[in-house]
Amino acid sequence: MRAIIQRVCYGSVSVAGQSPQSIGAGLVVLVGATHSDTSAEAALLARKIAHLRIFEDAAGKMNRSVLEVGGAVLVVPQFTLYADCRRGRRPSFTEAALPDQARPLIEAFITALRAEGIAHVANGFFGAHMLVQIHNDGPVTIILDTALL
Repeated sequence: MRAIIQRVCYGSVSVAGQSPQSIGAGLVVLVGATHSDTSAEAALLARKIAHLRIFEDAAGKMNRSVLEVGGAVLVVPQFTLYADCRRGRRPSFTEAALPDQARPLIEAFITALRAEGIAHVANGFFGAHMLVQIHNDGPVTIILDTALL
């Protein structure tokens, strides 16, 4: 699985006709899955993100996790994280898991974040055209890939 993590002071995702999902201070996680991913990768990624020390402590050092600061997480499914742009000008998405495989992996990732102790986990709308607002705090942006962990 692959994720782009952004420390935020606010994040929201909305789809026409549905109530928007939003968070205050915490993390917005854009997450995608590939064909070889399993629930083990979802749990590994959730554990890493929940304990990633990217929030400032009293001394101004990035030394606290989203758990320690009581932050929320907004998960946005994004298959485009597996875009292959090596040839031509149109990205190929053949490395992205198909929806029937990706949806349960994203759901397992959300469940694993809650199991790690994150009290407020909001999520985007799988397979929908979403409008995402990210108020990046810092800015702090981290890229994780379970194939490299």
